[in-house]
Amino acid sequence: MAKPKGKNAWTVTVGTKGQIVLPKEARDMFDINPGDTLIILGDKERGLAIPRKDQFADFFGIVFGK
Repeated sequence: MAKPKGKNAWTVTVGTKGQIVLPKEARDMFDINPGDTLIILGDKERGLAIPRKDQFADFFGIVFGK
């Protein structure tokens, strides 16, 4: 089965300190660089979203229905 264009999935491992490493392909695709601030949004039923800080307002509205 071919993957839909623009859709990707990666796996990450949570380290003993709770840290994860974003795969290089994901960092490149979303222009995430060292020192960038990411925000972790959580919904117990829907899961986690990790937008960049500059995308926070858009994701906040989606996740929290604002």
